[in-house]
Amino acid sequence: MIAVLKQGTTEEQITNLTHWFEEQGVSVHKTVGVYQTILGLVGDTSKIDINLLEALEMIEAVKRISDPFKMANRKFHPEDSVISVGDVKIGGGNFAIMAGPCSVESEEQIIEIAKQVKAAGANLLRGGAFKPRTSPYDFQGMRAEGLELLLEAKQETGLPIVTEIMNANHIPLFENVDVIQVGARNMQNFELLKELGKIDKPILLKRGLANTIKEWLMSAEYIMAGGNENIILCERGIRTFETYTRNTLDLSAVPMLHELTHLPVVVDPSHATGVARMVEPMAYSAVAAGADGLMIEVHNNPAKALCDGAQSITPAQFAGITGKVFEIHALMHK
Repeated sequence: MIAVLKQGTTEEQITNLTHWFEEQGVSVHKTVGVYQTILGLVGDTSKIDINLLEALEMIEAVKRISDPFKMANRKFHPEDSVISVGDVKIGGGNFAIMAGPCSVESEEQIIEIAKQVKAAGANLLRGGAFKPRTSPYDFQGMRAEGLELLLEAKQETGLPIVTEIMNANHIPLFENVDVIQVGARNMQNFELLKELGKIDKPILLKRGLANTIKEWLMSAEYIMAGGNENIILCERGIRTFETYTRNTLDLSAVPMLHELTHLPVVVDPSHATGVARMVEPMAYSAVAAGADGLMIEVHNNPAKALCDGAQSITPAQFAGITGKVFEIHALMHK
């Protein structure tokens, strides 16, 4: 349920009303917009009399939210959320590009790529230290050592880092990571999501291979219900019957999510297609669809990459893409 307050409502009135709501057993989330203030009520609101609320002088409107996701709902928070990662902002018209290798392979590799993607316009460095792989025999990352190398690359270039977590027990290792990524396979790892809700750090939540938008937003809700509202959604393709691409990139999810939620949405064309030559057109299409950012895999030698070389582009190819990406974004926001 949300209660929209009239302009001119005082802080004392809001505080008194908030205390009354809390006495009814619900938690209150205040959103202060440019033109109105909204109190979002989370919990069992069935005992709250809407007619009583609407009779209050300070109340402009009261609405029940029928969707199961509450805090992630745009009705709950009408204005776009802007996620800050250091000096980088994502959402609300701010656009960011996350780029780097699928996995960290060596100090030389990650620092070289970090310098190259930064020079080409990337705002954040992505790189896997812990890698979930379908086969137990495939390279699964350098783990804690990989995190240390990412931090070295950050110190060298100033780029904030984005890397994937697989186990809640690893959270202490991610203390200096700027954005924690939850991969597609862990989108519904609810115990992990609950723990990430307890920390104050941006979470990049990827869509599961076969999950609906509603299920995806409910996973975001798990994190937000724990207190962490710094969520970035990432569309990375879903599994369909098509075999020419690794997954099917659902670009319709981008404008649909902007209708449903205030959270920023980025697109990963690398995992979505699994084909390096498809990354460029899908990146442009994602920006045209309204994406708030891109996540692109870049490797200095894709043929020898230890992970996902087929979908990785070279730094030179990446540099050729970014200029047009920013042009398209500027055109879309005129």
